[in-house]
Amino acid sequence: MKNKKIVYWSIVVALAGFLFGFDTVVISGADKQLQQLWNTSDLYHGLVVMSSALWGTVIGAIFGAIPTNRLGRKKTLIVIGVLFFLSSIGTAFADNAIIFSFFRFLGGLGIGASTIAAPTYVSEIAPAKDRGKLVALYQFNIVFGILIAFLSNYLLQDFGANAWRWMLGVQMVPALIYTLLVFGIPESPRWLYEYKKEYEKAITILKQVHTDKEVDLEIGAMENESLKEVQNESIFIKKYRKPLMLAFFIALFNQFSGINAFLYYAPRIFELAGLEKSASLFSSIGIGLVNLIFTLIGISLIDKYGRKTLMYIGSFGYIISLGLVTLAFYNEWKGMAVPLFFFLFIASHAIGQGSVIWVFISEVFPNKLRAAGTSFGTSVHWVLAALIPSFIPFLFKEIGATTVFSIFCIMMVFQLFWVFFKMPETKGRTLEELSESLQTK
Repeated sequence: MKNKKIVYWSIVVALAGFLFGFDTVVISGADKQLQQLWNTSDLYHGLVVMSSALWGTVIGAIFGAIPTNRLGRKKTLIVIGVLFFLSSIGTAFADNAIIFSFFRFLGGLGIGASTIAAPTYVSEIAPAKDRGKLVALYQFNIVFGILIAFLSNYLLQDFGANAWRWMLGVQMVPALIYTLLVFGIPESPRWLYEYKKEYEKAITILKQVHTDKEVDLEIGAMENESLKEVQNESIFIKKYRKPLMLAFFIALFNQFSGINAFLYYAPRIFELAGLEKSASLFSSIGIGLVNLIFTLIGISLIDKYGRKTLMYIGSFGYIISLGLVTLAFYNEWKGMAVPLFFFLFIASHAIGQGSVIWVFISEVFPNKLRAAGTSFGTSVHWVLAALIPSFIPFLFKEIGATTVFSIFCIMMVFQLFWVFFKMPETKGRTLEELSESLQTK
């Protein structure tokens, strides 16, 4: 029963990931419709219309630690649900590019904040032995949201000239459900202990999901870390250089794989490869299914074989698949070659970076600075996630898809070296133990 509560709370919080995934990809179905409707240039369309949510995500990631720490994990998660709800309504009824972009920006704020609050919450309630798979539920929901967005776009594509309004507006339903469910979960006991000093309340929540012996161990670990903490510390001091750099590089390599650039422009990329519109949208659904299946595999393996092992698998898969995509565009291979290579690319991402990134970033910082550290890592992720897709239409036109994908492939070679030489294994270790081991003495 105690374990069931942890799983239920983790699933509810991870539904923020569903909204994240849905919101990120749903725009791909409206891509060309919106550009034709408002007659925007490639650069304006990429930088403003298509990427407004990503710019919101950057702001949400940079400043998301503030409400996560001050309001608490739970209240921040509720605010996130409200932002997604408002975004879906606003974009569905927008009548010009500026209003549309503003409401997409609101949804982006929700995405950015969710990448801090949701993994932080789950990592703080989960036992060490199950932390990987429970935090990775957030990633599972991201890819589930991506799949449903691709499927929804495919089913709604023939709803006339305003099909894009239905594609974007349907998100208000899961946003409302998620927001209502979050009201029923408790606050993070580690936040109550560290920030509010509400020790009895924290212990009461811990007792709902842990045995008395486990509670004593949890409290002992938190007390020991509190004694070592210095007031007004920052993640940017020398002491925390290692976790800071680990968060920076895993986020940087995540985006230089080209994952968000591909997800935002999957139908456009498939059409460049010679597929007709209906075939490209159907291939996008295949991408969503592959993503879901291999994320499930990654989640099942992350606590058994560890984060580093999955990153090795993902890195080799990236290099092979992106190399094949580059060759396909260079040699102008038509038909299903490019979609099949992208299936391998998505499988590599799902089992590697996709399953690991949010778990890893939420593990490497101390309790007091976890939200701030997670904010830093997600900010790096989302700044690049905004910049790279913003320039994709322009780059495809100016330097070509072959060059773009060859750059992504080379970056994944660098990721492989980083995993080998710098990335530590974090599986099965308490958050406090990891914090101690990664500090610069």
